[in-house]
Amino acid sequence: MNTFHNPDRFMSDLRQILSQGRKRVGLLVGAGAPMSLRVNDAGALVSEGGRSLMPGVEALTTQAIETLAGQQKAAAEAIRAELGVSANIESILTRIRLLQQALGPAQVHGLDSEGYKALGAEVCRKIGEVVGAPLPKERNAYTELVSWVSGTLRTHAVEIFTTNYDLLFEEAFERSRASYFDGFTGGHLPFFDPVSVASDDLPPRWSRLWKLHGSLGWALEGDSVVRGRGRETSELVYPDHLKYQLTQKQPYSALFERLRQFLLTPDSILLTSGFSFRDAHICAVLDESLAMNANASVMAFQYLPLASEEAACKLAYERPNLSVYASDGAVIGGVKGAWRPGDPPKNWEDIRATFWGQRRPREQSMFLLGDFALLTRFCALAQATDMSAQATLDAAVAILGGVVPPDAAVAVANAVEAKA
Repeated sequence: MNTFHNPDRFMSDLRQILSQGRKRVGLLVGAGAPMSLRVNDAGALVSEGGRSLMPGVEALTTQAIETLAGQQKAAAEAIRAELGVSANIESILTRIRLLQQALGPAQVHGLDSEGYKALGAEVCRKIGEVVGAPLPKERNAYTELVSWVSGTLRTHAVEIFTTNYDLLFEEAFERSRASYFDGFTGGHLPFFDPVSVASDDLPPRWSRLWKLHGSLGWALEGDSVVRGRGRETSELVYPDHLKYQLTQKQPYSALFERLRQFLLTPDSILLTSGFSFRDAHICAVLDESLAMNANASVMAFQYLPLASEEAACKLAYERPNLSVYASDGAVIGGVKGAWRPGDPPKNWEDIRATFWGQRRPREQSMFLLGDFALLTRFCALAQATDMSAQATLDAAVAILGGVVPPDAAVAVANAVEAKA
């Protein structure tokens, strides 16, 4: 990469947008976001060690299969072996559903069509168990994001689009007593109301939470999707070959149309985090909407280097109003370039420390906001004027990555708490 991009310039502009509350801002949050939270066996947030609150695709695949039993486990493991290195929960579920449709009374790996129907249902149930982890009680990325969302007087409501089935956003909003609307209305058994989703006429202080692939707690009763049936119940668009077809039905069609309308609104900005850009149906909405509305923009914050973010970069080359911000470089305005920070203006070093530095000790400095937890911290501190209260990057990373003593991390948390 012979071209260079200065992260200071772009993050200064973003910080100003986030602090003002006048622009129409949305977030698209994917499966990589909850991986930034590390917890111990008791589910408490930790700064060192522990495990991700939610597993990645490979770990989810292993957990979903290893907890099966008997012939179901044997069949799933056989399918995984047949698929080889490309095997993951999506490709395995795709094969299971294809066998369910094709077999009838014939058997493959000891199961017939009904057997694979039951296997698919059991795998999906296991997925629900894994993603049903509660939000840690300690202050975390989700609560800090809600602090930023609800702590600013806004002209337009912040809209959060997520492909995740978990209830982490719901818990964060309710813990902060912050109002939000998710498309459901009613008290006894809330039902999905597509008219309310389309009209979007609630006050701006009500944040919007759109679960694009469904959610834990959703259930199908008759012809309606209702909410409030507990974590064990879910009407989800599970990751298989039927995903695109399912998104054409209610409530998914209304939610995807809401994403489209957001991007077609003049002067809107969508921040993405933890999203791989490998969901073809979501990328199709982004591609079409950005082509139709040059005044909309998408900022994709990716955790990995540019070379590992091919799907996001491909769309950024085709749509210059989509920018990719990776750890080692960016694609901005359709131009790929490595990061090169400039000479910082007065008092900028502390602000730079919120988006540029080491993820771990002895690592090379890099762009940090591909980490969902650090992106939410950047948002939460957007209105801070005295950044020295953070004890610079060490403290900012400490709360999330554990590289400085706890007292410095507490200073950061207190500063954010005071601002909120």
